[in-house]
Amino acid sequence: MDTPLSMSRDAESRKPFNVLNFVERFGLVFVWIIVIAIFAVVLPGIFFTWTNFSILFATQAPGAVLALALVIPLTAGDYDLSVGATLTLSAVTIGVLNAVNDVPIVLAVLAALCGGAVVGLVNAFFIVYVRIPSLVVTLGTTSVITGLVQWMTNSSTIGGISPHLIDIVARGRLFGISYAFYYVILVAIVIWLVFEYTPLGRRILFVGRGREVARLSGIDVGRVRVGCLVASGLLSALGGVIYAGLLGAADPFSGLNFLLPAFAAAYLGATAIIPGRFNPWGAVVSVYFLATGITGLTMLGIPLWVTSAFNGGALILAVTVSQFARGREETDIG
Repeated sequence: MDTPLSMSRDAESRKPFNVLNFVERFGLVFVWIIVIAIFAVVLPGIFFTWTNFSILFATQAPGAVLALALVIPLTAGDYDLSVGATLTLSAVTIGVLNAVNDVPIVLAVLAALCGGAVVGLVNAFFIVYVRIPSLVVTLGTTSVITGLVQWMTNSSTIGGISPHLIDIVARGRLFGISYAFYYVILVAIVIWLVFEYTPLGRRILFVGRGREVARLSGIDVGRVRVGCLVASGLLSALGGVIYAGLLGAADPFSGLNFLLPAFAAAYLGATAIIPGRFNPWGAVVSVYFLATGITGLTMLGIPLWVTSAFNGGALILAVTVSQFARGREETDIG
């Protein structure tokens, strides 16, 4: 069945090359390159090194997975503020089961992923069936999970996670970059394929554009939204697995620090690659664009409070610009 979104995609594929459209799609990539060039000049021999970028690509992997997790429910019109808490819960679950109780690392990882799916199901129940706004539900879920994590860890970091997890996340390298970065790329590829080439992806996009219209078109809107929220919880838990593998430990607090940058990246990503739509490649580019800026500023000796101000400002700017882009796309579709 053809939908306005699928017909719009077909129309876009037939459009001749347009320089302005090309600049709009890849403008963020160009700006990222310019930022790298500026810091390379200001910090010669320090910033523009393979070591620096290999560390950046690896350490930002959990945040990139969170941004990708957010892209899915955002596309369907729902917010998930619990992704940061779910990441923390996942890492802590691995730490408690593996490091404290000697559960094999494979079973601990599976338990962490199942925990993420359960969080998604709980969110979906209250959002979709009880019809409580997603912001309220996921904010409440975040608080509950935070308390649970503090109880599980006694508010202390848990070390001693199996070296096997560390090997396949942090120590294993391809072209000098930890495997953690390639897991991000793999997740982005899967989401991109689903969004662009499957009926499910078209349904998610259609639901996000107008739930009532989607319902009248025969789409099971509730099932689509539930699936998106569960996928968000599962990917957030995967971010926690990567985070635990990078640290070799479970930190009950720092996972929440990924939430604001992830939202900023998801919204900023909606202005790039496929402007007007939440999309995985835009989100990934945005994560590393923001991280590049923060890394460069940190190397220049900027105080730590600037990081919070930078992320907050980036989120406000990204939401503003993405709203204009989304509004323009809806006008084009109409």
